[in-house]
Amino acid sequence: MAHAEQGAQAAGRAKLCNSTTVFLIGNIEPTMEWYNRLGFESKYYPPGFAILSRDDIQIFLQQQPGYAAPDDPGRLERHAWNVYIITDDLKALHEEYSSLPGVKVSRQIRLEDHGMMEFDVTDLNGHRLVFAQPMPAK
Repeated sequence: MAHAEQGAQAAGRAKLCNSTTVFLIGNIEPTMEWYNRLGFESKYYPPGFAILSRDDIQIFLQQQPGYAAPDDPGRLERHAWNVYIITDDLKALHEEYSSLPGVKVSRQIRLEDHGMMEFDVTDLNGHRLVFAQPMPAK
């Protein structure tokens, strides 16, 4: 049993099991279609909620009609992310997404100081998804 699990159980606390990203958006249908291009399956729950799934990843969409993301001109320079997704084949995923119409890779593959290879995709609502793969230790 992992140390964190032992500590939580010893203290009589509930174990946290998972977390899901929730994107607030203004128009759910085009967003679902865009994520379908990325290989996500979508399930719509009227009047304004959807679950996107690909492999072990889920993203929830919550629609607020007329919603527009706040203006944040420094967001790109800060590399502000909305979700960080780990994959087992970053190069294949990058090739897949780079070839899709209407999908913009906003940061090409690069090795980061913390030992992860990463690239970014920005969705049609401005949400930035980082896809990453750990590099083997040298």
